[in-house]
Amino acid sequence: MKDLIQKLREETGAGIMDCKRAFDEAKGDMSRAKEIIRARGLLKAAKKGERETGAGYLEAYVHATRIGVLLELRAETDFVTKNEKFKALAHEIAMHIAASAPETKEELLKQPHIKDEKTTIEELVGQAIAEIGENIEIARFTRYEI
Repeated sequence: MKDLIQKLREETGAGIMDCKRAFDEAKGDMSRAKEIIRARGLLKAAKKGERETGAGYLEAYVHATRIGVLLELRAETDFVTKNEKFKALAHEIAMHIAASAPETKEELLKQPHIKDEKTTIEELVGQAIAEIGENIEIARFTRYEI
């Protein structure tokens, strides 16, 4: 059982005790345990959503010299904006914007992620909030295409 809990932790990024509780609640069903962790992560993200995002990070992405994206992603502290997981999230979102060309932030948040169509961009951000522990917000973005 310890190996399964560790595998769940690696796949979800959740803490060991959260994984153990989810696994126990799911009565050993790995896919159900993932769903429980995902739902709890979104609840944590909703609670943090009211906190102010005072630090920003700019991600620039250019695809095949024909499409360019500039994304402003915000967090509560500069410490988090320097985190590799935060930077990876910014890159994923910028790539998504390049590929899917959303017109507005609201449209972007509702779109299914290009790498996992079962997950929206809003859920992707929520998962990062739960994992990193700070509110994260897509402030604005610009997409250029030649």
